[in-house]
Amino acid sequence: MSIKVCGMRDGENIRQVSELGVDYIGMIFWKKSPRNVTMIPTHAGIIPDTTRLVDSSKTPSCYKRVGVFVDEMAQNIITRVVNFKLDVIQMHGHEEPTLIRNLRRTIDPDLRPGIQIWKAIGVANRDSLASYKQYEDCVDAFVFDTKCTCVGGSGQQFDWSILENYDGIRPFLLSGGIGPDDAARIHNFKHPKMMGIDLNSRFETEPGMKNVELLKQFLTQL
Repeated sequence: MSIKVCGMRDGENIRQVSELGVDYIGMIFWKKSPRNVTMIPTHAGIIPDTTRLVDSSKTPSCYKRVGVFVDEMAQNIITRVVNFKLDVIQMHGHEEPTLIRNLRRTIDPDLRPGIQIWKAIGVANRDSLASYKQYEDCVDAFVFDTKCTCVGGSGQQFDWSILENYDGIRPFLLSGGIGPDDAARIHNFKHPKMMGIDLNSRFETEPGMKNVELLKQFLTQL
Protein backbone atom coordinates (compact mmCIF):
# COMPACT_ATOMS: atom_id res chain seq x y z
CA MET A 1 0.00 0.00 0.00
CA SER A 2 1.38 3.39 -1.03
CA ILE A 3 1.31 6.18 1.54
CA LYS A 4 1.00 9.84 0.56
CA VAL A 5 1.32 12.57 3.16
CA CYS A 6 -0.07 15.79 1.75
CA GLY A 7 -0.13 19.46 2.70
CA MET A 8 3.56 19.72 3.58
CA ARG A 9 5.77 22.79 3.22
CA ASP A 10 8.38 22.80 5.99
CA GLY A 11 11.73 21.34 4.99
CA GLU A 12 12.59 19.77 8.34
CA ASN A 13 9.11 18.35 8.75
CA ILE A 14 9.35 16.85 5.25
CA ARG A 15 12.69 15.26 6.16
CA GLN A 16 11.27 13.72 9.33
CA VAL A 17 8.16 12.35 7.60
CA SER A 18 10.18 11.01 4.68
CA GLU A 19 12.28 8.95 7.10
CA LEU A 20 9.12 7.04 8.03
CA GLY A 21 9.28 5.47 4.57
CA VAL A 22 6.29 7.17 2.97
CA ASP A 23 5.98 6.96 -0.81
CA TYR A 24 4.70 10.43 -1.70
CA ILE A 25 5.06 13.91 -0.21
CA GLY A 26 2.32 16.27 -1.35
CA MET A 27 2.76 20.04 -1.62
CA ILE A 28 -0.22 22.31 -2.24
CA PHE A 29 0.17 25.19 -4.68
CA TRP A 30 -3.12 27.00 -4.11
CA LYS A 31 -3.24 30.45 -2.56
CA LYS A 32 -6.49 29.84 -0.69
CA SER A 33 -5.10 26.85 1.19
CA PRO A 34 -3.62 27.33 4.68
CA ARG A 35 -1.00 24.82 3.54
CA ASN A 36 -0.01 26.74 0.43
CA VAL A 37 3.68 26.50 -0.48
CA THR A 38 4.87 30.07 -0.96
CA MET A 39 8.65 29.71 -0.79
CA ILE A 40 10.86 28.90 -3.73
CA PRO A 41 12.81 25.63 -3.42
CA THR A 42 16.17 27.34 -2.79
CA HIS A 43 14.86 28.87 0.44
CA ALA A 44 14.28 27.14 3.77
CA GLY A 45 14.94 23.67 2.35
CA ILE A 46 11.44 23.02 1.07
CA ILE A 47 12.77 19.86 -0.53
CA PRO A 48 15.55 18.51 1.71
CA ASP A 49 18.36 16.40 0.27
CA THR A 50 17.33 15.70 -3.32
CA THR A 51 19.71 12.72 -3.42
CA ARG A 52 16.97 10.76 -1.65
CA LEU A 53 15.14 10.62 -4.95
CA VAL A 54 17.93 9.22 -7.11
CA ASP A 55 17.66 5.47 -6.60
CA SER A 56 14.63 4.12 -4.78
CA SER A 57 16.08 0.60 -4.70
CA LYS A 58 19.01 1.80 -2.61
CA THR A 59 17.35 4.57 -0.64
CA PRO A 60 14.72 3.31 1.81
CA SER A 61 13.52 6.84 2.58
CA CYS A 62 12.98 7.71 -1.07
CA TYR A 63 9.75 9.51 -1.87
CA LYS A 64 8.15 11.14 -4.86
CA ARG A 65 6.95 14.73 -4.94
CA VAL A 66 3.33 15.52 -5.70
CA GLY A 67 2.22 19.03 -6.59
CA VAL A 68 -1.46 19.75 -5.88
CA PHE A 69 -3.14 22.37 -8.07
CA VAL A 70 -6.66 23.82 -8.13
CA ASP A 71 -7.81 25.26 -11.48
CA GLU A 72 -4.32 26.65 -12.07
CA MET A 73 -2.99 28.07 -15.33
CA ALA A 74 -0.92 25.58 -17.31
CA GLN A 75 2.17 27.78 -17.35
CA ASN A 76 2.16 28.10 -13.57
CA ILE A 77 1.91 24.32 -13.22
CA ILE A 78 4.81 23.85 -15.62
CA THR A 79 6.91 26.32 -13.64
CA ARG A 80 6.29 24.41 -10.40
CA VAL A 81 7.07 21.09 -12.09
CA VAL A 82 10.47 22.42 -13.16
CA ASN A 83 11.37 24.35 -10.00
CA PHE A 84 10.30 21.67 -7.54
CA LYS A 85 11.15 18.67 -9.75
CA LEU A 86 7.67 17.25 -9.30
CA ASP A 87 7.04 13.59 -10.07
CA VAL A 88 3.25 13.85 -9.96
CA ILE A 89 0.75 16.58 -10.82
CA GLN A 90 -2.48 16.27 -8.84
CA MET A 91 -5.42 18.19 -10.29
CA HIS A 92 -7.85 19.08 -7.53
CA GLY A 93 -10.22 21.50 -9.24
CA HIS A 94 -12.57 21.48 -12.22
CA GLU A 95 -9.90 20.97 -14.87
CA GLU A 96 -11.01 19.96 -18.35
CA PRO A 97 -9.61 16.74 -19.87
CA THR A 98 -8.27 18.77 -22.81
CA LEU A 99 -6.11 20.83 -20.46
CA ILE A 100 -4.71 17.67 -18.89
CA ARG A 101 -3.86 16.14 -22.26
CA ASN A 102 -2.14 19.31 -23.45
CA LEU A 103 -0.22 19.63 -20.18
CA ARG A 104 1.13 16.10 -20.46
CA ARG A 105 2.25 16.67 -24.05
CA THR A 106 4.09 19.83 -23.00
CA ILE A 107 5.88 18.31 -20.01
CA ASP A 108 6.54 14.71 -21.06
CA PRO A 109 9.16 13.93 -22.27
CA ASP A 110 10.86 17.29 -22.82
CA LEU A 111 10.66 18.77 -19.30
CA ARG A 112 9.90 15.88 -16.94
CA PRO A 113 9.88 12.46 -18.63
CA GLY A 114 7.36 10.01 -17.21
CA ILE A 115 5.55 12.53 -15.03
CA GLN A 116 2.23 11.24 -13.69
CA ILE A 117 -1.02 13.15 -13.58
CA TRP A 118 -3.65 12.33 -10.96
CA LYS A 119 -7.19 13.70 -10.78
CA ALA A 120 -8.97 14.24 -7.48
CA ILE A 121 -12.67 13.42 -7.50
CA GLY A 122 -14.92 14.74 -4.74
CA VAL A 123 -17.21 11.90 -3.66
CA ALA A 124 -20.57 12.35 -1.96
CA ASN A 125 -22.69 9.77 -3.78
CA ARG A 126 -22.68 7.50 -6.84
CA ASP A 127 -23.37 10.38 -9.21
CA SER A 128 -20.40 12.44 -8.06
CA LEU A 129 -18.16 9.37 -8.22
CA ALA A 130 -19.21 8.78 -11.84
CA SER A 131 -17.51 12.02 -12.91
CA TYR A 132 -14.23 10.07 -13.05
CA LYS A 133 -15.24 8.63 -16.42
CA GLN A 134 -14.41 11.76 -18.38
CA TYR A 135 -10.79 11.59 -17.16
CA GLU A 136 -9.97 7.91 -17.56
CA ASP A 137 -8.13 8.31 -20.84
CA CYS A 138 -5.93 11.22 -19.72
CA VAL A 139 -4.80 10.52 -16.13
CA ASP A 140 -2.72 7.85 -14.43
CA ALA A 141 -4.68 7.59 -11.19
CA PHE A 142 -7.51 9.10 -9.17
CA VAL A 143 -7.65 10.51 -5.66
CA PHE A 144 -11.10 9.92 -4.21
CA ASP A 145 -11.66 12.65 -1.64
CA THR A 146 -14.60 13.95 0.37
CA LYS A 147 -16.73 16.35 -1.65
CA CYS A 148 -16.83 19.66 0.19
CA THR A 149 -16.81 23.40 -0.37
CA CYS A 150 -13.22 23.76 0.84
CA VAL A 151 -11.63 21.69 -1.98
CA GLY A 152 -10.05 19.15 0.38
CA GLY A 153 -8.34 19.21 3.75
CA SER A 154 -11.71 19.21 5.51
CA GLY A 155 -10.90 16.32 7.82
CA GLN A 156 -14.24 14.76 6.90
CA GLN A 157 -14.76 11.26 5.51
CA PHE A 158 -17.17 10.12 2.85
CA ASP A 159 -18.95 6.78 2.78
CA TRP A 160 -16.27 4.42 1.45
CA SER A 161 -18.89 1.88 0.40
CA ILE A 162 -19.73 4.20 -2.51
CA LEU A 163 -16.45 3.06 -4.09
CA GLU A 164 -17.94 -0.39 -4.59
CA ASN A 165 -19.43 1.25 -7.69
CA TYR A 166 -16.02 2.18 -9.09
CA ASP A 167 -15.21 -0.13 -11.98
CA GLY A 168 -12.67 2.05 -13.79
CA ILE A 169 -9.31 0.96 -15.16
CA ARG A 170 -7.18 3.43 -13.19
CA PRO A 171 -5.86 2.85 -9.66
CA PHE A 172 -6.85 5.24 -6.90
CA LEU A 173 -5.76 6.67 -3.59
CA LEU A 174 -8.30 6.74 -0.77
CA SER A 175 -8.41 10.24 0.71
CA GLY A 176 -10.59 12.43 2.86
CA GLY A 177 -10.36 12.65 6.63
CA ILE A 178 -8.32 9.50 7.28
CA GLY A 179 -7.15 9.73 10.86
CA PRO A 180 -5.04 7.97 13.50
CA ASP A 181 -7.89 5.64 14.49
CA ASP A 182 -8.67 4.38 10.99
CA ALA A 183 -6.04 1.65 10.55
CA ALA A 184 -8.54 -1.17 11.15
CA ARG A 185 -11.08 0.37 8.76
CA ILE A 186 -8.45 0.59 6.05
CA HIS A 187 -7.51 -3.05 6.60
CA ASN A 188 -11.13 -4.05 6.17
CA PHE A 189 -11.69 -1.94 3.05
CA LYS A 190 -11.05 -3.98 -0.08
CA HIS A 191 -10.98 -2.81 -3.68
CA PRO A 192 -8.80 -4.23 -6.49
CA LYS A 193 -7.87 -0.76 -7.76
CA MET A 194 -6.94 0.82 -4.46
CA MET A 195 -3.22 1.70 -4.59
CA GLY A 196 -2.89 3.47 -1.26
CA ILE A 197 -4.06 6.21 1.08
CA ASP A 198 -3.67 9.97 1.34
CA LEU A 199 -3.09 11.48 4.80
CA ASN A 200 -3.34 15.14 5.69
CA SER A 201 -5.20 17.31 8.18
CA ARG A 202 -5.93 14.78 10.93
CA PHE A 203 -2.20 14.22 11.48
CA GLU A 204 -1.34 17.89 11.93
CA THR A 205 -0.25 20.01 14.85
CA GLU A 206 -1.11 23.05 12.69
CA PRO A 207 -1.81 23.51 8.98
CA GLY A 208 1.23 22.32 7.05
CA MET A 209 2.98 20.70 10.03
CA LYS A 210 2.61 16.97 10.60
CA ASN A 211 2.82 15.15 13.92
CA VAL A 212 5.63 12.74 13.10
CA GLU A 213 5.10 10.49 16.11
CA LEU A 214 1.39 10.15 15.37
CA LEU A 215 2.16 9.23 11.77
CA LYS A 216 4.74 6.71 12.92
CA GLN A 217 2.26 4.99 15.26
CA PHE A 218 -0.38 4.88 12.54
CA LEU A 219 1.99 3.44 9.92
CA THR A 220 3.16 0.84 12.41
CA GLN A 221 -0.45 -0.28 12.86
CA LEU A 222 -0.87 -0.55 9.10
